[in-house]
Amino acid sequence: MSIEVRVPTLPESVADGTLVSWHKQPGDTVQRDENLVDLETDKVVLEIPAPADGVLGEILIGDGATVNAGDIIATLMEAGESPPASQPAAAETPPVQAASEQAASTTDIENLSPAVRRLVAEHNLDPAKITGSGRNGRITKADVLAHMEQASAPTPEPAPAAEPTPAATPAPSVAPPAAAKPAPIQKPDAKGRVEQRVPMTRLRARIAERLLQAQQNAAILTTFNEVNMQPVMDLRARYKTQFEKEHGARLGFMSFFVKASVEALKRFPAVNGTIDGTDVIYHGYYDIGIAVSSPRGLVVPILRDVDQMSFADIEKAIADFGARAKDGSLSMDDLTGGTFSITNGGIFGSLLSTPILNPPQSGILGMHKIMDRAMVENGQIVARPMMYLALSYDHRIVDGREAVSFLVTIKECLEDPARLLLQV
Repeated sequence: MSIEVRVPTLPESVADGTLVSWHKQPGDTVQRDENLVDLETDKVVLEIPAPADGVLGEILIGDGATVNAGDIIATLMEAGESPPASQPAAAETPPVQAASEQAASTTDIENLSPAVRRLVAEHNLDPAKITGSGRNGRITKADVLAHMEQASAPTPEPAPAAEPTPAATPAPSVAPPAAAKPAPIQKPDAKGRVEQRVPMTRLRARIAERLLQAQQNAAILTTFNEVNMQPVMDLRARYKTQFEKEHGARLGFMSFFVKASVEALKRFPAVNGTIDGTDVIYHGYYDIGIAVSSPRGLVVPILRDVDQMSFADIEKAIADFGARAKDGSLSMDDLTGGTFSITNGGIFGSLLSTPILNPPQSGILGMHKIMDRAMVENGQIVARPMMYLALSYDHRIVDGREAVSFLVTIKECLEDPARLLLQV
């Protein structure tokens, strides 16, 4: 008995998704909960697992197709079992199909899938003349399409039957031609220089949409300051070995900035707020988004209730986010919500930039590259490891005085880390 593989219920605010890559092909043995195909949404890549142990029967929708929750994308057969013969109702069976099925009885036509049976009947084909490439010689839809192209003979059907198929050889996925992933378009100009046009990924399109939304719907201003990182660097050098041995996590800079941001957010709650219509929502919790680069683009997973987390908790969570961003296993819950964000362009060498708000948040802190610069201390010129900080904020809810004071608070906490423990 075949089992339908359906697109699972999608997270709230996600309308549809794109099938990115099938990991199994028809005839492959699968285990329950084993990932069959990746589903890319505008936020995360989800896995569609096998609903039971068995053998993958037919892939109904291939790579690159857009699907909705509940769509049937494949069939799964029980181990050692052939798919059932799905006989159409007598009133709906055209004479050509009935005759074709009767003539093909010697070729085990009952093992044909409904989609293959329909295609064979529509084009009046003899299954005995089609070579099957599926498990145990089963005929797949791709086999039928290849047979039709090789025959290059007109069919009794009108224009749809005469249209050339997009694939000249059987493909691993037996999805309809319209569902195939569009190939990059390369076109030389008059001078022979080549351009490549590729479709934007759903995540990249979503990033573009939200960045444009932030610039159009918020009054974004940015204030800057600089911080002497020597105290934090000295503290890390002194305790990093013991910290890693004790907690199993590397002591980085990010935990200091997260803790300093929480202290500043407590003092200036407007930066931790959001605008909802004509109301201002002041959040009584601190969920901080940490911008992470991934192969698919920038994602911002959320550290929740950061005021209740230790330095070790923060470092472990950020390391976990980084690893899961690379392998695409971040969940929708990881990326939903957030009251404030931090982005670190310094790891890529950025010296100064203006970060863009992550809607509907009202503030985002930008970290930059640490560089030795000449500073004046007590009348003496000394070299200090300095970092520029940037705070972009929504001027509709955050005044300039609050924004500047917020950034000064972060600077003071980092230049005297004892303030983070004493909360002064």
